[in-house]
Amino acid sequence: MNEALREVRVALLEADVSLAIAKAFVARVKERAVGANVLESLTPAQTILTIVHAELVELLGPPSGSPQARLRFADAPPSIILLVGLQGSGKTTQAGKLALRLKEGGRRSLLVAADVYRPAAIDQLQTLGKQIDLPVFERGTSNPVRIVREGIAEAKRLGLSTVIVDTAGRLQIDDALMAELAEIKMVAQPQEILLVADAMTGQEATNVAKGFHDRLGITGVILTKMDGDTRGGAALSIHSVTGAPIKFVGVGEKLAALEPFHPDRLASRILGMGDALTLIEKTQSVYSEEQARKLQEKLRKQNFTLDDFLEQMRQVRKLGSMTDLLKMVPGLSRALPKDFEIPERELTKVEAIICSMSRGERQNPDLLNGSRRKRIARGSGTQVSDVNRLVKQFEQARQMAKHLGGKKRRSLLPLRPSS
Repeated sequence: MNEALREVRVALLEADVSLAIAKAFVARVKERAVGANVLESLTPAQTILTIVHAELVELLGPPSGSPQARLRFADAPPSIILLVGLQGSGKTTQAGKLALRLKEGGRRSLLVAADVYRPAAIDQLQTLGKQIDLPVFERGTSNPVRIVREGIAEAKRLGLSTVIVDTAGRLQIDDALMAELAEIKMVAQPQEILLVADAMTGQEATNVAKGFHDRLGITGVILTKMDGDTRGGAALSIHSVTGAPIKFVGVGEKLAALEPFHPDRLASRILGMGDALTLIEKTQSVYSEEQARKLQEKLRKQNFTLDDFLEQMRQVRKLGSMTDLLKMVPGLSRALPKDFEIPERELTKVEAIICSMSRGERQNPDLLNGSRRKRIARGSGTQVSDVNRLVKQFEQARQMAKHLGGKKRRSLLPLRPSS
């Protein structure tokens, strides 16, 4: 048990959970694990991991869809949502993402530009407002408290249901920032004060969250940059010190890249167990069941061509970086080296090579003799060795598909009665 818990503690620290919280968590798990029954199908270490996962899920807060995790709205509009956080955490972008999410749910919002200190913050919010077709209220670099007061009045005049306030941040917490935010809170009387926290902040996330919560009383958290290589241990630290639920996670730069928070998935990610459900959801967003069926049929009939290969590669690249996708696969995430990365330029090179082929060559790679390969290399800005490697890998993949398809067909043959 001690050996298993040591691995758990290391996993937590690698995921940027603060040392104090990691120690307290391991102690709590040890207390619960002592004397626990080991199921027949599990080893003691697996039993402990099951307990650890369940404890993590519980500690990370309420799941998406629960009353505590939902945004709270006022009985009479407009509902006020303040976004607070340090400079660089992504407040302005999250304001646009949140407004788009609410709009898709039938609530139109007014975005209020109350960050009067960061250069181009107002312009950025206006650009986001145009992209999602929602109004932005700004009064230049005047007093932010007055801007918020007038913005709320404007939302009432326009009959909008929600006001999202993009407040100023600092490089670190200071009294001037907190005094201004406290005054804005008093004027706005918000239903939600959401801390926008960078998941890559690491163990400093604990101090940041505590500083904002002690002065403002945050009601929820948006964790950003969860599409990177961070495991998201900051979520555990933030929820532990504030008790505020994590309501959303930012998983990309696009305005639609804001997802509800799922504690069970993040628990698996923190422990290095992958995130299969998120991977499945990402795949379903760009790849339909009909497309999968057609691909399976092509592989079965040996009709899979370089055209098909190029289409599949482009679909996969829509999901994000290959490195991040592989880390979501259970088992692979911990097996991969810490510095593992698939260079995106290699995928770009493959695409350039295939696009430099004629349609006939893509349909039938057997046509690719020496002179054709030299032409393709010149056209794609690569070496002949790169073309050779791609063709060889494609043929190996096709042979593997043929082998698997043959095994499947044989397994479906009816058993013959013995003579």
